Amino acid sequence: MIQALLSPALPPVGDLAPVEKPRFQVEDLCVYLESYLTPEQIREVYRAYQLGAEAHAGQTRKSGEPYIEHPVAVARILAGMRMDYKGLMAAILHDVIEDTGHSRESVAALFGEEIAELVDGVSKLTRFDFPTKAENQAANLQKMLLAMTKDIRVILIKLADRLHNMRTLGIMAPEKRRRISRETLEIYAPIANRLGIRWIGAELEELAFAHRWPWRRFLLQRAVERARGSRKALVTDVETALRDRMSQAGIQAEVVGRQKNLFGIYCKMRNKQRAFEEVVDVFAFRIVVDAIDTCYRVLGVVHNLYKPIPGRFKDYIAIPKNNGYQSLHTLLFGPQGVPIEIQIRTLEMQHVAESGIAAHWMYKSGAEGVSPQALAGDWLRSLVEMQRGSGNSMEFLEHVKVDLFPDEVYVFTPRGDIQVLPVGATVVDFAYAIHSGLGNRCVAARIDRRMAPLRTPLRSGQTVEIITAPRAMPNAGWLNFVVTGKARANIRAYLKNLQRQEAEVLGRRLLNAELAGQGLDLERLPAAQVTAYLERAELPDLPTLLVEVGLGNRLPVLVVRRLMGEEVTETTGAGERGKGPKLDIKGTEGMVVNYGRCCRPIPGDPIAGLFSPGKGIVVHRQGCRNLGDFQRHKDQWLDLEWSSEPSGDFFTEIRVDVGNQRGVLASLAAAIAELGSNIENIQSRERDGHNTSLDFLVTVRDRPHLARLMRRLRQVPRVMRIQRLMR
Repeated sequence: MIQALLSPALPPVGDLAPVEKPRFQVEDLCVYLESYLTPEQIREVYRAYQLGAEAHAGQTRKSGEPYIEHPVAVARILAGMRMDYKGLMAAILHDVIEDTGHSRESVAALFGEEIAELVDGVSKLTRFDFPTKAENQAANLQKMLLAMTKDIRVILIKLADRLHNMRTLGIMAPEKRRRISRETLEIYAPIANRLGIRWIGAELEELAFAHRWPWRRFLLQRAVERARGSRKALVTDVETALRDRMSQAGIQAEVVGRQKNLFGIYCKMRNKQRAFEEVVDVFAFRIVVDAIDTCYRVLGVVHNLYKPIPGRFKDYIAIPKNNGYQSLHTLLFGPQGVPIEIQIRTLEMQHVAESGIAAHWMYKSGAEGVSPQALAGDWLRSLVEMQRGSGNSMEFLEHVKVDLFPDEVYVFTPRGDIQVLPVGATVVDFAYAIHSGLGNRCVAARIDRRMAPLRTPLRSGQTVEIITAPRAMPNAGWLNFVVTGKARANIRAYLKNLQRQEAEVLGRRLLNAELAGQGLDLERLPAAQVTAYLERAELPDLPTLLVEVGLGNRLPVLVVRRLMGEEVTETTGAGERGKGPKLDIKGTEGMVVNYGRCCRPIPGDPIAGLFSPGKGIVVHRQGCRNLGDFQRHKDQWLDLEWSSEPSGDFFTEIRVDVGNQRGVLASLAAAIAELGSNIENIQSRERDGHNTSLDFLVTVRDRPHLARLMRRLRQVPRVMRIQRLMR
């Protein structure tokens, strides 16, 4: 069964998607709005409809119906959430800027700045060209999500828009249905769930499942119907038993049994690699009571009725989910040994569980415990921070997708505050969740009072204390294990800023080295010459020019020649280079000076440099064959020399040919450690049955250090030959 469900196949005959709900005309919408809006507000909604109908006149959808029926249907979905009248007006007008001749300014003139801002937030970017469709989609999602941080109604309108589009998706071509469904499952359904609007998230998931994997859904639905047929009376029997026990205990409760949705069952089978028969919680029951104390009384009652399954109880009342969801979850052995899930919550919790952030409009009373509006606000603020740390829209969207993972762990600060993080989150994720400054300075942590490294994954219930150092800074290696979008965005932003600072320093050194041949430096250049060059190069200021030079995007010899007034282009050859002093390399330049992996230069080697756009300088040993590849582009070469006092450790590769003997590798490793070097990597190749070649990537300080190391290795028994590698 599991293989059949997970294997790709053509969809079966027939439309598996849920049948489209009846269309709602504007008259029906206005009648519905009378239940909670004033006549003046309804008139404003109708005025928006009149403009929308006029703007979309003559436009039809793929199904042939007038286009205006779509925004009216979107407004009807929002009306079901008791959306305020301005939100409804924006919903009716949400395609006017994008698809008609009306501009944002004309909408603002007719309906006010607030509604124009909402409509513009939902509208796609149409005035820009993007290299790929993926970048276009990412930019539009970025625009929408950032507009959402200013007004949450933007995303509610977009979710209602996507929901109606999914309900009417059957008319589209199969490839487009799959693409839209994939985007829905990756972005819109998780956002709905993240904001706690579970009913929208669940319907989006089911509709997208039906269109993206129709055959899998068909097989799974058939399996569920067979299972339900063999246990037809189970739901009724359990409901009756639960109501009877509640009545005996004097507890007033609403008991509702339901079957888990197909997409949830499919995800559990796929993610946990389980067969359908192993998915235990196909049947679930919800018990709604009047107060929190009663929830815990009900828990005792149901545990006396059916035996609980050990380790399958979760208390989301004491520790709510990050979207405000609260409930008690317990898994029990039901009748005939069938596992059943029980969810116990209050009526207010039920409102939040179904409506989340939309409960702000639907229900006047506030939810018990943590407000979903406050938690949504925290998430929106984290989106703004992610945007600041993202280089482009694709990167921002990547951070948002990472942040939408539903599974969570709950860890505590030393003061007892709860931090909710995705499963797999590490100490670094925890530090950035508290504050970006704390993440930037963290060096280690104490987990339950025991020291732990930064890459340690966290588990629910742990108490984490971050240890910092004043001069600590993020490491690019952290990106290999952090899982939250906030941590990833902050690390990348810090490293980009650090690279910019280092590039500016290097760029100044490079230009001064070129100017030295003419007896000048940047400080003594006339300001008018610098300003004139910046205007011709369309650069805002001198620091930006220095960064461009330091990153290798502009060659210093050409920049200097243009600064001196020569008519050369920065994309042509440089001709003869300047006669300035060689640039000295200290080993502490940071990310803008890189060392070629082909030849692994170390202090003492004769060296030369190549400019690599976006990276800065790549240092090679003279005689490296990669330098030879640039013989015709000597304008990209740079004369380098080592500083008189280089610092740090440098990588180099050596090959040791040894005879096969037990313990020889341990002897070599001990000798390398004895000379103060560190082994970063080892590769071995057996040359014949008696000899082996070992390639060591080791750290050394300079050539004399390497020479001492090689002499020491020759003293190890069975060593036949040692050589330094140049690949």
